[in-house]
Amino acid sequence: MNPSLWRDHVLPFFVLLGLLAAATLSGDYVLHWLNLVWVGRYLGILGTLLIIFSLYYSLRKRKYVTSGDPSILLKMHEFSAWLGSLMILIHAGVHFNAILPWLATVAMSINVVSGLVGKMLLKRARAHVQNQREQFQLRGLSKPEVEQAVFWDAVTLYIMNQWRKVHIPIYIVFTVIALGHILSVFMFWGWV
Repeated sequence: MNPSLWRDHVLPFFVLLGLLAAATLSGDYVLHWLNLVWVGRYLGILGTLLIIFSLYYSLRKRKYVTSGDPSILLKMHEFSAWLGSLMILIHAGVHFNAILPWLATVAMSINVVSGLVGKMLLKRARAHVQNQREQFQLRGLSKPEVEQAVFWDAVTLYIMNQWRKVHIPIYIVFTVIALGHILSVFMFWGWV
């Protein structure tokens, strides 16, 4: 059976996204079931702090800070951003009653998807397409035949390679919208 980029790499990515959605719905359901909806308010704060904490990797990668092993920091970035996003999604629940929370949740969700593309798919997809090319060359196919045989996988890889063009700008949009949401919470939340 011929390996497929879609089946072997893209489908598991969608399964993980589905797990994030299921964890979000389950967490929100449990909070409602236990009559602890108020906890969701504080999950937003914790989730935001975890996402801020995850930025240390980006600072290290761009050499704004010099301490820390990049491979460990990348794992920390992925875990903190995923857990923080889960907390914020549970925080959002189904309680959208203003435009800023809606926009922030959509921007964060797009950012999570693009981050998972970078984490899960890109390196594996490049290796997969290269392996396919090598296998077809070993079978004696000409270069045009090889390119035709891997055409759809190569198109999928090209589309996936665009992830950074989405990830960083959407993160900036998410940050601006989230800051607007946070500022409005500070102004209107009954703190006393």
